[in-house]
Amino acid sequence: MVLKESESELEAGDTAPAFELEGVDGETYTLESFADDEALLVVFTCNHCPYAQAKFELLNELAAEYEDVSVVGINPNDAEEYPDDSFEKMREVVADGTVDYDAYLRDESQDVARAYGAVCTPDPFLFENEDGEFRLVYHGRLDDAPNPDDEPSRFQIREAIDAVLAGEAVDLEWQPSQGCSIKWTDD
Repeated sequence: MVLKESESELEAGDTAPAFELEGVDGETYTLESFADDEALLVVFTCNHCPYAQAKFELLNELAAEYEDVSVVGINPNDAEEYPDDSFEKMREVVADGTVDYDAYLRDESQDVARAYGAVCTPDPFLFENEDGEFRLVYHGRLDDAPNPDDEPSRFQIREAIDAVLAGEAVDLEWQPSQGCSIKWTDD
């Protein structure tokens, strides 16, 4: 298990860094693609990490359950060293239904992961749409399960989403995300 302090420079109220990334569906996505949503959940994730795999079902449920929230997976991992995280493999996990988010995007340059300060997979960032700008309201754990095989008893991400949709402040402690470190390219 890799447990790291977040190195994110994003703080509560910060606007979401812009991105333009290709999705496995062939579409190009930007923040504007989600402008009609009340909230945007950006999760840096991948295919091969057991921590990320353990959250596929939760993220699929969130994407299906919340009409006014988009769940966007962004895979920044080095696909040369970790071929299971290649764009082709991303397409396969979407095609077979393993991943069913609103969008699954590839961050080949890793610039987006760096801009957000993402450090592991999964690393979730929840943004509230305030007058057309997505502002950070929560960065932390999806739930309280310390290991991939553990059953969670609390889902912090649901609490955060429910607060946003109710027009309330998100009053949760931001604990460091848990997962596998992002597989950075050697540059």
